[in-house]
Amino acid sequence: MAGYDDLLEQLAQYNAAGFLPMHMPGHKRTALGGGELPWQLDITEIDGFDNLHEAEGILKDGMELAARLYGSARAFYLVNGSSGGILAAMAAAAPFGSRILMARGCHKSVYHAVELLHLEPYYLTPPVDPSFAVTASLPPKMVESALAQHPDIRLVVLTSPTYEGVISDIAAIAAVCHRQGVPLLVDEAHGAHLYFHPSFSGGAVTAGADLVIQSVHKTLPSLTQTALAHVQGNLVDPQQLAHFLSVFQTSSPSYLLMGSIHRCLKLLEHRGPALFADYVQNLQRLDRRLESLRHLRVLCHGADHCSRHTDFFAFDPGKLFISTHGTDLTGPQLTALLRQRGIEPEMTAPHWVLAMTSCCDTAETLERFAAVLLELDGLCHSTGAPYVRPTPPLPPVRHTIAQARQLPTVPLPLTEAIGRTMAESLWMYPPGIPLVVPGEILTADIVQVLGGIADSGVQLHSDSGLAPHGVLVAATG
Repeated sequence: MAGYDDLLEQLAQYNAAGFLPMHMPGHKRTALGGGELPWQLDITEIDGFDNLHEAEGILKDGMELAARLYGSARAFYLVNGSSGGILAAMAAAAPFGSRILMARGCHKSVYHAVELLHLEPYYLTPPVDPSFAVTASLPPKMVESALAQHPDIRLVVLTSPTYEGVISDIAAIAAVCHRQGVPLLVDEAHGAHLYFHPSFSGGAVTAGADLVIQSVHKTLPSLTQTALAHVQGNLVDPQQLAHFLSVFQTSSPSYLLMGSIHRCLKLLEHRGPALFADYVQNLQRLDRRLESLRHLRVLCHGADHCSRHTDFFAFDPGKLFISTHGTDLTGPQLTALLRQRGIEPEMTAPHWVLAMTSCCDTAETLERFAAVLLELDGLCHSTGAPYVRPTPPLPPVRHTIAQARQLPTVPLPLTEAIGRTMAESLWMYPPGIPLVVPGEILTADIVQVLGGIADSGVQLHSDSGLAPHGVLVAATG
């Protein structure tokens, strides 16, 4: 099957050749399970199609292309999203039972790695932007101070850009980490698109992070679950990362998913500059339209300029983070109105709605969104001073996450669990950031915040499924 540089094309040509599939998968490339699915392209590791965990052919070529496009030393395909990459990267960089420094707002996959690896985390809490009540950039000085206080830290983990689009100064943070010989892992799940036009900035690979995990499917044209892991520098062994990727990823990776990554990378290689030039132009046109908003506000868009957010290092212009603060609408109410008009947003929170864009949006799709938002802005009213999100102190820690998971548990109503040790996590999804984790003591402040989230109509989730009314706590304290 030599001569092909596009995996999906090679799969199509192989199917046309008429081979009898005496191998997995069981559908045998027929449409028996549903004609709308591309059964004919779904194969296993057969001759000529390489092997993800021992790549030496077309998959190796694709991963080398990813490394060239992003500027990393080595890149890996991920087929179970950024979550699998996070688990593998932390296992490769943080010795079992070691201490790490991590931003409190990390995705739950980071907390899962903390649990599985029996890590002891020290949390970093970035400032909160006062006008939109979102987490701002992580200050490099905060990282520097924490590393000085905890010289036994073995890994630093943070998220940039955040779910809302806030970017941290990764170059400065990487320099701080490297002076101490500590690797930096950046969860860049929402930032795979930051490398292809000057209007986007803050890419963690370019900034020198040792490990960077990107969800290709979140902001680029690729199928769900597709992602990339990058490694560079001399603080993390690429072979260790490759080993743990084989541990945390399936041994039967989908060729459709890998083909989607491959096709996306080829698209970026050949048409990336033109696609992103159009994308930026469309976003600029959207910005001009959003300047007419009178009640609703969009973070760093329209009349809200990034210069007003002094705690932001940078911002991803592809994110449309809409605040209903100071209006007679809640986030869930705004979402319901958008859905009535045929628009499905990404995320709903008590006083916010997040819409995501990509280079696949056109001038027409963004104009449709702008027109609906302007219409809804005209239907709502201002009610006074903007609401400020309560930010309770971090709860006391009684056990590590791994220790807490081993304790006998008991279910309790949320209000009766105050002062008890949590045995599970609570979160909103999306974005999947835990509000409280096992081993922490549930405080009255946190219960008040959780109650406000539930009362707003936003769904709270927990490992046990008891949320929002109940919670699983340690049986003895």
